[in-house]
Amino acid sequence: MRLFDFSLKINGFDINKARLALSKVQAKNDSDFKAYVEKQKKDIISFHLKNNSFYRSFASQVDVNDWSSVPVMTKRHLQQPLDKRLSNGYELKNIYVNKTSGSSGDPFIFAKDKWCHAMTWAAITDRFSWYGIDFNTSKQARFYGIPLDKKGYYKERLKDWFSNRYRFSVFDLSDNAFEKALVKFKTSKFDFINGYTSPIVQFAKFLKRKDNILKDLCPSLKVCIVTSEMLFDDDKALMEKQFGVPIVNEYGASELDLIAFQNTQNEWQVNSETLFLEILDDNDNVLPYGEEGRIVITSLYNKAHPFIRYDIGDIGILSDKSTLRKPILKKLVGRTNDIAVLPSGKQAAGLTFYYITKSVIEDDGNVSEFIIEQSAIDTFKIKYVSREVLSSDKIKIITKAMEQYLEPGISITFERVDKLDRSKSGKLKQFTSYVD
Repeated sequence: MRLFDFSLKINGFDINKARLALSKVQAKNDSDFKAYVEKQKKDIISFHLKNNSFYRSFASQVDVNDWSSVPVMTKRHLQQPLDKRLSNGYELKNIYVNKTSGSSGDPFIFAKDKWCHAMTWAAITDRFSWYGIDFNTSKQARFYGIPLDKKGYYKERLKDWFSNRYRFSVFDLSDNAFEKALVKFKTSKFDFINGYTSPIVQFAKFLKRKDNILKDLCPSLKVCIVTSEMLFDDDKALMEKQFGVPIVNEYGASELDLIAFQNTQNEWQVNSETLFLEILDDNDNVLPYGEEGRIVITSLYNKAHPFIRYDIGDIGILSDKSTLRKPILKKLVGRTNDIAVLPSGKQAAGLTFYYITKSVIEDDGNVSEFIIEQSAIDTFKIKYVSREVLSSDKIKIITKAMEQYLEPGISITFERVDKLDRSKSGKLKQFTSYVD
């Protein structure tokens, strides 16, 4: 029995119909595809202007024939009771409801109509099939968080069973936990690994210390797909070596869909079938391919809840090789709230200098992971997990690197901890600024 498809169907998500609809979109020629996108954009705006009082009030000046007149929305616009944001005809009994993790600082509850959610899963399963993965038959090693309350815990375990996956908790990244994980890999025919980047990187570091190649211990393994956190080139190279399989980078948002997925040509291909993605400047103007700006996305199918020109809170660049049918995400720079503001007024992307610090702090293999926190305009703290306390020489090197990239005169302190705090979902936020 195809349990994964069955679990979607019994919850009202017609996955077979959605897959057929997706395949018809993919079969369109370039001219018909352009017409399809323009029609979906106009139809979704028209629907919400007619059937959603929240959106009608928010976008009162919209001209459906002029896309530039459509206002950009953010999570903060949507932080009001869900029933105030639903379209006519949609209520809890006929929609999919979930909430974001709040990794951007603005968590909220959202909804999708059931057809939209079926199309989401059609897109996801299509991308995974590029690497020979079928959610009905392929066994997944899942590195995710799990609710700690009894009801939530067993609900997730039941979902894992239906989805043919085994979940490894990301809240314990000790060698003892990884030893147990290794035993599970040796005795299970996992087809793929899927989960948050940082714990999977830690597992790869453990394998390196053990001098193990995971594919040798689990020959059925085909691919590792990471999501939700930044994937750095050196971490990807480490995982490829220690796992012995391709490492694939996924970019998505629970309130939207799968946004981009690394294809077999090593391109980060944007989902253009169910989403419309734009890169905008600070004045909401569309930027040409190759220029850095805010990632703004329209959900082409969600009638229950409007996500139209929705600023997801990320900064990125579309490759100049992009087309309407096949946009390529050249780079995901970071989140708009991951910006460090310095005493001189200079601004720096938090993840950029996190990466610079990373190249210094991890080169001796002592530090397993770390985060950076900015508590004041001139004050930073590096919290790290390591087998040994950082030496004074290493601290001087890191401090010098930070000052070179940022500016002199900033205060940098170091705190060794047993483990780093993760969000309830299990994600690790590499840089956080508490400066308003």
